[in-house]
Amino acid sequence: MTKSILLTGSNGFTGKALSSALSARGFVVTELSGPKSEAPGKISCDLSDRDALFRALNEVQVDCVIHLAAISFVASADAQAFYRTNVVGTCNLLDVMADKRPKQVIIASSANVYGVPISSAPLSEESPLLPVNHYACSKLAMEHMARTFQGLLPLAIVRPFNYTGVGQEDHFLIPKIVMHFAKKAPFIELGNLDISRDFTGIDDVVSAYLTLIDSHVHGETLNISSGVSISLREIIDELRQLSGHDLEVRSNPGFVRSTDIRTLCGDSGKLQSLTGWKITQPIRTILKSMLDAASGR
Repeated sequence: MTKSILLTGSNGFTGKALSSALSARGFVVTELSGPKSEAPGKISCDLSDRDALFRALNEVQVDCVIHLAAISFVASADAQAFYRTNVVGTCNLLDVMADKRPKQVIIASSANVYGVPISSAPLSEESPLLPVNHYACSKLAMEHMARTFQGLLPLAIVRPFNYTGVGQEDHFLIPKIVMHFAKKAPFIELGNLDISRDFTGIDDVVSAYLTLIDSHVHGETLNISSGVSISLREIIDELRQLSGHDLEVRSNPGFVRSTDIRTLCGDSGKLQSLTGWKITQPIRTILKSMLDAASGR
């Protein structure tokens, strides 16, 4: 029997990639996107408008919900929008779904909920949660709120660490750096080059969602991460080698946030043991594919 899936945030970086992969697997995908979307075949609705959401999903009956919709640009100046979309919007969606009884609901949180690590060990799902910005606080609040639906819905919460790949918008850091190398720019302005992040490729992130569906996991919180942290300085060095181009890196204090976390690295052992998921793309492979795409190769 073909499984039907409601996918929110389908216009985003992850949503587009996941929608394509789900369709290729034969799933029937109902896409829910924001009110400004006019894409054919998609349901357009503001998640924070509870009545509109109930009307939009009145006739929708699905086996699985994958909730990606969120405001995810950490530097956004509109603090209230984080809570309106990430907390209230999610609550409204779960309210609607509680009456429809899907077999699985997967909610995307974020590794930002961990905040500043208290040790150098990779962060597990049991690590302290110490969010340092509105985005992270809204995601942690969303997690706590979502768990109040545990008796009504089979929930799984995922905490993706940083990820990137072809198709991510240029205002995100890695695509911005890649584009500068692809265009042979003479210089780039960046903030702190010594911050380190755990980067996963978009294909592996999509694979994580697919394995969660296949494994029918619920009642769990799971990291999606590579387990390897790399600094921006190292990423720039990789791109110098891959592109054969050098550029000047200029430090711009305006790009440094007081809440920047120096190092984030995740332990995805729980996800691997429950689903068999594994990383297939090292960072160099990810950067090369992005550079090739940006260069028109």
